[in-house]
Order: sequence, then C-alpha cells, then structure tokens
Amino acid sequence: MAGVPMKLFGCFLVALCLLVPLISAKATDVKYCDKKANYIVKVNGLDIDPYPISRGSNTTFAISATTGQPITGGKLVIDVSYFWFHVHSEDRDLCKDTSCPINVGDFLVSHSQELPGITPPGSYTLTMKMVDGNNNQLTCITVDFSIGFIAEETLAVM
Repeated sequence: MAGVPMKLFGCFLVALCLLVPLISAKATDVKYCDKKANYIVKVNGLDIDPYPISRGSNTTFAISATTGQPITGGKLVIDVSYFWFHVHSEDRDLCKDTSCPINVGDFLVSHSQELPGITPPGSYTLTMKMVDGNNNQLTCITVDFSIGFIAEETLAVM
C-alpha cells in the first residue's frame, strides 16, 4: 500500500516541480543534468500552480520547451528524491502530456494531479529525462521543490 502514494506522487511530479506563495503560479528554476551537453530540447521554464504545492489539492505542472527537430514520440523518465533519498521512479508516455508529433519550435508538456494527503512535507528533487522513440536522450533537467507543511484547506480558514 505504501507504493501507491509514491506512484501517484511520481505521476503528479511530471513535468514536474517548485517554490513560493500558496495560490499563485511559480516559475521554477531548472538545471540541466549536464551543463555542457547540447540537448535537442531546450527547457525554457517550469510553472507550478498553485505553489507551494499543497497535499490533497490539484496541482498543474507545465514545462515550456523548444525543440530543434520534430519529435514523433517518446517518454519522460522521472526520478524523485526526498531529502536526498531516492523515493520514486516512473516512465510516462510523452504524448499523454503533450500533442504528438511535436513540430520544430516551442511546445508545452503539462500534467495535473492531486498529491495524496499522506505525502510527507519537505524538500524534493525531481530529475526528468526526455527521450525519443529510439531511446535517444533529448534533454535532462533537475528541479528542487518543496511540499508545504500546511494543507490548503487550513490556510483558507485563516
């Protein structure tokens, strides 16, 4: 049963993750896994709404990116760490979170999910690799984010 919340958590984190005031979107800084790599997909930013993430609420992750070549399909390979301890891995079909084929230029990868109420609050790191249908790496990013200690319903009463 403990694997179910982490599985949901991983789906929730597609795209992926976050920081700052509770009921507004936050553009989150992303870092490339290899600063010297010449990735085909360049990530322009990540927006999380609402941020900080609140357990038990629906959150949307939107990654804006640019590609220099068409992409017909592929997957997102997601790894999540909680305070430096690996807690979840997941592969997602890229075409479920964006329209395929992806033409040269700008595109958006977006996913919404409710984080289970039992997810521990604290600091997380998400690593996301995007690979094409032949398993060629298109990009790789890491994002640090946090899950709030106070549920949104509690803040609404204040």
